[in-house]
Amino acid sequence: MPELPEVEALRVFLDENLAGKEIARVLPLAVSVLKTYDPPLTALEGGTVTGIARRGKYLDIGVGPLHLITHLARAGWLHWKDSFPAAPPRPGKGPLALRTVLTGGDGFDLTEAGTTKRLAVHLVHDPGEVPGIARLGPDPLDASFDRDAFAALLAGERRRIKGALRDQSLIAGIGNAYSDEILHAARMSPFTLAASLTDDDITRLYTALRTTLRDAVARSSGVAAGRLKAEKKSGLRVHGRTGEPCPVCGDVIREVSFSDFSLQYCPTCQTGGRPLADRRLSRLLK
Repeated sequence: MPELPEVEALRVFLDENLAGKEIARVLPLAVSVLKTYDPPLTALEGGTVTGIARRGKYLDIGVGPLHLITHLARAGWLHWKDSFPAAPPRPGKGPLALRTVLTGGDGFDLTEAGTTKRLAVHLVHDPGEVPGIARLGPDPLDASFDRDAFAALLAGERRRIKGALRDQSLIAGIGNAYSDEILHAARMSPFTLAASLTDDDITRLYTALRTTLRDAVARSSGVAAGRLKAEKKSGLRVHGRTGEPCPVCGDVIREVSFSDFSLQYCPTCQTGGRPLADRRLSRLLK
């Protein structure tokens, strides 16, 4: 799933390639992609793109008074096109979900792989009309998000820290991959209870969070949209690397599987050398 660094890189890419251009047409090609119907997508035709913003994992394309907002979900992606075939695409065929064509002939496609369709497109007058955006917590790269603001968010939090970091209503933009990376950098178990964190733990975790995200954004800077997925994977140290050696200590990276995702961690760096039990047991193996 694209997370804050990749969506930020897409924002920068679109700001360079899309801002200031006129939209000729927007074609929804998957029945599940469009989540709003008023105003209609035809309201964008002839409009000029005034700017692109990122809101957590959402892309917000401003077109006059309207906002074309996209959440790429787990398997969605944006593909920039310098030109399109003359024949219009056939709805419901393949991964193509939505096509945006500019008056100059260029534009972008939104695609979604797999059979679980969660990619979402909204056309609204105010971003706050999108329920997911209305619930977003603070952006972790915002200048106001300092160590004390982070500590205040965690105060009274009773979940395990992995789940807290992934909660978009607590902190916007962090998903499964970067929560693994942040916890590895902080040398902290994903099963640690947030309520048990000491002041030093919070400081260490905050530093790891900001450093990990900033470094990922810097790596993605200037990378073309089509290469961002590969760039993300190459920069991950533990996530998705089960069975490989930890780049810090050399121990074998382990995995815990859940019903709809898995996490990766290093026992030596994060759990005192002890492998974590299956999440259903919710405890460390003795």
